[in-house]
Amino acid sequence: MSSSSTPEEAGAFVSTTATTVDADTQRTVDSIKNIAKNIREASSRIRDTVRTLHRSGAIDELTQAIQEAMIATRDTTQEISATARDLRERGVIRDTAGAIEETAIAAKETAETVKGSAQQVKKAAPKTAETLRDLSSKTKKTKKN
Repeated sequence: MSSSSTPEEAGAFVSTTATTVDADTQRTVDSIKNIAKNIREASSRIRDTVRTLHRSGAIDELTQAIQEAMIATRDTTQEISATARDLRERGVIRDTAGAIEETAIAAKETAETVKGSAQQVKKAAPKTAETLRDLSSKTKKTKKN
């Protein structure tokens, strides 16, 4: 097999070969060529866009905005840290945690008391209902006489 010595001969070889391939292979080749063309065009647009952004100063503005945001974030984080440290040193966090624990204990005791009361009502209900029926019967008898 001989190799082509000039680009024209290579192009002639490709076009001769392209006519002898089946339709599916030709579609694949055309698709690859189309993808390559799209890549070249997209690269050119990206290059132009970056140049435009650079010339307009937008990149510098974006960089400065990010820097300012990071400084503000750093300062806010430092303030939050200092506030938390101060609260801890003054015992506010410990006192708050203690109050939460006391509230939880009181809530548990209240729930147990309510549960016990409900059980007592449940036990007393049949007796109370019977007593009310008896009183109702006696009242009706008294009214009739």
